[in-house]
Amino acid sequence: MSEQDGSASRMWGAASRVANIRSHFSRSPGDVDKVDASNFKISPLVQRALVDGLPIVALESTIISHGLTTTELEKLAKLGHKALKTSRRDIAYVVAIGGNGATTVSATMFFAAKVGIPVFVTGGIGGVHRHGEISMDISSDLTELGRTPVAVVCAGVKSILDIPRTLEYLETQGVTVAAYNSEEFPAFFTRRSGFKAPCRVNSPEECAKLIDSNVKLGLGSGLIIGVPIPEASEAAGNLIESTIQTVVKETVEKNITGNAATPYILARVNELTGGASLAANIALVKNNAYIGAKVAVSLRRLQDSSFHSAN
Repeated sequence: MSEQDGSASRMWGAASRVANIRSHFSRSPGDVDKVDASNFKISPLVQRALVDGLPIVALESTIISHGLTTTELEKLAKLGHKALKTSRRDIAYVVAIGGNGATTVSATMFFAAKVGIPVFVTGGIGGVHRHGEISMDISSDLTELGRTPVAVVCAGVKSILDIPRTLEYLETQGVTVAAYNSEEFPAFFTRRSGFKAPCRVNSPEECAKLIDSNVKLGLGSGLIIGVPIPEASEAAGNLIESTIQTVVKETVEKNITGNAATPYILARVNELTGGASLAANIALVKNNAYIGAKVAVSLRRLQDSSFHSAN
């Protein structure tokens, strides 16, 4: 290929990426996914990466805070509880009042999909709460996964939730669930939950192929890549898991059910473990981010390769 041909190819690639990004903000009037670009402010760095077709990973507010400037962190700290916990349900309200929202998994997925970021990293997702068949307490994360084509890299769900019912609900929503280098779906603090994952992926490249297939088939749903907590942190995780099971037994003995169960379990586990869960949380989030970044890079390479093969 001549230098001129190579230059033309790069220009064509850049133009196609720009068109792809613009398409997110220029849907037809009848399209339910229509976006008003005035409601979105994209940082120059992210905007440039989107235009250049560079791999990007979306993060939740709690993780993003590590990358904010001192001034921005001070502003966030001053907001305190004034920053509303924002799931998909709350987005319109927070925007309407000009408020500040701390986005949950479902809201972050929504925004990531709107601007064309296909990979999202978090610690863990929400799920079906214990006694959910009575309380109907089911995280909006699960329904969002059923309608938003974003891949969520996480450490599974905490065992304070009903893991088998969570997996069943994800199946009902048509969500692909894969475990990374494992046959079992991870349980956040522990590498194994005792429940087999529907799919297994063993490398970032396999994850990328899975995401690419999901997009090309137009399924319209998201997918989960469950990454087990690093082995080096499993001992602390097992201690926390043991405490969780003890507290769950307490709820049975004290007849704490329905909406009261989860807040009680969280408060009691925190009381009994002290700061032990913080180190484990940090370790698994760093690991998820590491794997997620590799997946995003592999996905970009795969998509670029497919584009050049087609042209």
